[in-house]
Amino acid sequence: MDIDVTGSVWSLLPPIVAICLALKTKEVYSSLFVGIILGAALFSMSAGTGIDGFLSHMLNNTVGEGDEAKSYGLIHCLSDSWNVGILVFLVMLGAVVSLMNKAGGSVAFGRWAVKHVKTRRGAQLATIILGIMIFIDDYFNCLTVGSVMSPITKRYGITREKLAYLIDSTAAPVCIISPISSWAAAVSGFVTTGENGLALFCKAIPYNFYAFFTLAFMIGVVMMGFDFGAMSKYDAELKDWYDRIRNKAGEVMDTKLHVVEHGVDAPSGEKEVKGSVIDLLVPISLLITLCVLGMIYSGGFFDAGSECYHDFVNAFAQSNASVGLVLGSMSTLILTITMLVSRRTLSFDDAMSSIVKGFESMVPAVLILTLAWTLKSMTDSLGAAEYVSGAVASSAAGLQMLLPAIIFVVAAFLAFATGTSWGTFGILIPICMAVFADVETLRIISISACMAGAVCGDHVSPISDTTIMASAGAGCKHINHVSSQMPYVVTVAVVSFATFIVAGFSHSLGVASSAAISWVAGLAMLVGALLWLKRRHGSNLAASA
Repeated sequence: MDIDVTGSVWSLLPPIVAICLALKTKEVYSSLFVGIILGAALFSMSAGTGIDGFLSHMLNNTVGEGDEAKSYGLIHCLSDSWNVGILVFLVMLGAVVSLMNKAGGSVAFGRWAVKHVKTRRGAQLATIILGIMIFIDDYFNCLTVGSVMSPITKRYGITREKLAYLIDSTAAPVCIISPISSWAAAVSGFVTTGENGLALFCKAIPYNFYAFFTLAFMIGVVMMGFDFGAMSKYDAELKDWYDRIRNKAGEVMDTKLHVVEHGVDAPSGEKEVKGSVIDLLVPISLLITLCVLGMIYSGGFFDAGSECYHDFVNAFAQSNASVGLVLGSMSTLILTITMLVSRRTLSFDDAMSSIVKGFESMVPAVLILTLAWTLKSMTDSLGAAEYVSGAVASSAAGLQMLLPAIIFVVAAFLAFATGTSWGTFGILIPICMAVFADVETLRIISISACMAGAVCGDHVSPISDTTIMASAGAGCKHINHVSSQMPYVVTVAVVSFATFIVAGFSHSLGVASSAAISWVAGLAMLVGALLWLKRRHGSNLAASA
């Protein structure tokens, strides 16, 4: 008997099952695959296509005809030009990082940083500052910050889980409040009412409480010197390992340290790798510069005199981040190899072998991303987006004051379940534009709530590409990153939810007054949460002088 679950609450079952399995089993690959199988099974049951339809939908299936045709499945996801571009970018970046490590640039930068960054707190603040500075794209942010800061954070015994949290919290949260970023371009593209999407994005920035509060909370935790939840457990395990090694060796270690789970290298007695800071700074500088140029190139900045030309800001708004990042990373790889080989820092054979090692280091991230995209494809085919949008639109009447807070929760859940912020933007932003067409302040607040909620849900979703890349950038086990970051995200999410309630009820006072009142209330709650957590978890000091 055929059972039609399309467009119903059951359409959310595959991602929910995958997420629950991942959190329970601590194994993300099989969990994602189970979600894919469940999604394909539900679709074949609804369509009545049997086992052939099940296999076809899981691998590559086109539904509809003409302009309405849409494709789903593993092969479709791997052949999508955007997805392929991101995978190529990952591989290129892995190769660049491998070259820097082989040349000794990372070790040299670690030696330099030890002389200038004196404390664990300083190492964490340096990571945050670098993450904020790289506001162009979250993918680029995750992997670049991870490759640069890993030597420093290892030196000061900062766990990989904590590094992954710092990276993840300065990736999407920074991009979503930066007018010049791939995220601003995505949001602008979902505004289809004839308004200037970038201008609307800028108006919504002051109300993006989750992004700002995440940055403030992260800095507060680092400055106050404590961790909680799974993060404190990982830190305690690392400190216990240190103590055992010190007792065994009879001396304090001041060399490279290692713990397989948490990222520090024990004394290995290996011959010191020669290299200079230039071997790290030049590739990173090239990567930043060329990726920016690649993005504005894809947005038409260099097409002067043609109809495709856009100025710098609009070039970002029209850019294709996937194409831009590939152009930038590929150019960086070529120039880095040329520099290292010409200076005889590396032989040509060593450079080529480093490319292979870089590819190998990115295989886990590539596999998880591929499975996550396929699971999202299954969810899309079941009409999860239509179900959620209908539920939000039907609740608009009579709940206008509470709707920003409701939209925040719905966006967070949808992004958590599907692993995509941008997909959540595409579903909810048009609804916000339609529901509040005549109430400008509430429209701006609701769009901010949508963006904030999407980043929040994406932040802790095991199937989110940004979360996956933060794990890859830090060299952290993916599920460890998700479980250790979740208490931090939930704390900020609760404060943000309450702040959106304040914003909804104060909207009649105007944009400026409503924002000011909401910020005062939100910051008071955030400071209160930090003080309470500090008092409760004060023994878990994570920063030493």
